Amino acid sequence: MRIGIDFDNTIACYDGVFHAAALERGLIPLDIARDKNSVRDHLNSTSRKDDFTALQGYVYGERMDLVAPYPGFADFVETAYKAGHELFIVSHKTKHPILGPKYDMHAAARGFLAVRGLVGEDEWQIKPARVFFELTKEDKVARAAALDCEVFIDDLPEILAMPGFPEGMHRILFDPQNQFDDPRHHTRNYSRSSSWAAITADLARD
Repeated sequence: MRIGIDFDNTIACYDGVFHAAALERGLIPLDIARDKNSVRDHLNSTSRKDDFTALQGYVYGERMDLVAPYPGFADFVETAYKAGHELFIVSHKTKHPILGPKYDMHAAARGFLAVRGLVGEDEWQIKPARVFFELTKEDKVARAAALDCEVFIDDLPEILAMPGFPEGMHRILFDPQNQFDDPRHHTRNYSRSSSWAAITADLARD
């Protein structure tokens, strides 16, 4: 199978990262909760929305060293390759931040993948030529279609619900925080999985 995989919040785990970066820049008090939304809400509530926008550019462009892959992703890659599957990273993000220094966020993401040993030329690594960062959601879907992806894994239901993916493609919602376990969120557009270990086990059964 040809499997497409999103990057942010699917491969790259930002748990605690925005909190650490905000503390580093003196933007929040220590007692703010560690999740990204709490950092955002605190800055927005104190009329510092632009500070949060700049913080995102700082994290995605300068501090990817604080970020880790989700547990089990490297095992998924090895298992998929051993089973003869083809893997592609297909994500969307702007190349430069809206505010602050003009970091190359595409290059930073590629650097993260290389440093973490997930992308390279070794047998169980995703090849650099199979990593795509598109500028828009629509371009992301079009890339997945052009690659003839038979499976696509993403953390956003709205992405998986977009038209333009290949006909009959299996869509997997990656939901490690179980945000979408309520049946009201479920549609026929995707199945849901809360970990890479579970996705790997499902792949082995296919």
